[in-house]
Amino acid sequence: MKAGSANTGAVSTAPMAGTVLVARLDNAGDVLLAGPAVRAVAAHVDKVVMLTGPHGSAAAELLPGVDGIIEWCAPWIDLDPAPVTAGHVAALQNAVRAQAVRAALLLTSFHQSPLPLALLLRLADVGWIGAISEDYPGSLLDLRHRIEGDLPEAHQALHLAQAAGYRLPAGDDGRLAVRRPLPEVEHFTGTPGYVVVHPGASAPARQWPARHCAGAVRALAAAGYRVVVTGSDQERHLTAEVAGTTGIDLGGRTTLCTLAAVLDGACVVVAGNTGPAHLAAAVGTPVVSLFAPVVPAARWAPYGVPTVLLGDQQAPCRDSRARQCPVPGHPCLSGVDPADVVAAVGSLRGEPVQTPVRAPA
Repeated sequence: MKAGSANTGAVSTAPMAGTVLVARLDNAGDVLLAGPAVRAVAAHVDKVVMLTGPHGSAAAELLPGVDGIIEWCAPWIDLDPAPVTAGHVAALQNAVRAQAVRAALLLTSFHQSPLPLALLLRLADVGWIGAISEDYPGSLLDLRHRIEGDLPEAHQALHLAQAAGYRLPAGDDGRLAVRRPLPEVEHFTGTPGYVVVHPGASAPARQWPARHCAGAVRALAAAGYRVVVTGSDQERHLTAEVAGTTGIDLGGRTTLCTLAAVLDGACVVVAGNTGPAHLAAAVGTPVVSLFAPVVPAARWAPYGVPTVLLGDQQAPCRDSRARQCPVPGHPCLSGVDPADVVAAVGSLRGEPVQTPVRAPA
């Protein structure tokens, strides 16, 4: 990994007082991965306002160090964007001016440009802006940071914050975190110590087949685990199928905050590359990651917690960024057997290696 920063003739170190905007405009998992960078900024300034998209604002509410949230749908990032209109742009700029933002850090993935947002923020009178950018920014950025290599997303965001002069306070280990206390959820789950299986994902290419998930729930139950199945309201049919008669079906019954509490009470979480996997990491729960290699695991695997990565990371879909699986049969994940998940859960629990438990028919 190589990293470096350049400015455009302005000051490359950000202001150390006032209100600073931290932007992460995509999904909940992306916002959770921004957490260490947010805490680094919060340690040096009076107020941190987070700019998120409509799918990330609930995650921002969970982040320590966030004092306010602006929600705005970015037409160049969101998968269902609002039209590009003067009114839509003005809504963002008015919200930024109302917060008296002095500086902004723009957090993006490698395939996203920070420059459209930098332009809008310049026109909203933000005096200092920093971002990771491969493209020449001209006068749009005061800090143009560059990173080569596959650092984890959380580390990349923190690297940018550090380049701007914002460092984590003493005693902060840089892992993901959420605000505590979390709500009580034992009326959903029973006592802590269960295994959570989260079968859904925002992109179908990242989902383990439902029949395999259902088999894993049966196999985990046969191995003596209590299993809780989680999912959104739109995934009720999926969670019902996966939970069957042996799992506790919480499909549609949790907010992001209560889901954090459910994951906090788990001994292990089984999930694909999706927001709840990062939420599990944020509450410190080990993860069995059913990871489709459409994006690099080095960047997107659960960060800072014990993890077992399952899935063929050399499959033909590797680095394709596909949302729908481009390979017949979905081989990167369909080759993972439910018994592999049971073994992975056992290894994270520190249990002796046993003959894999095959899912009952």
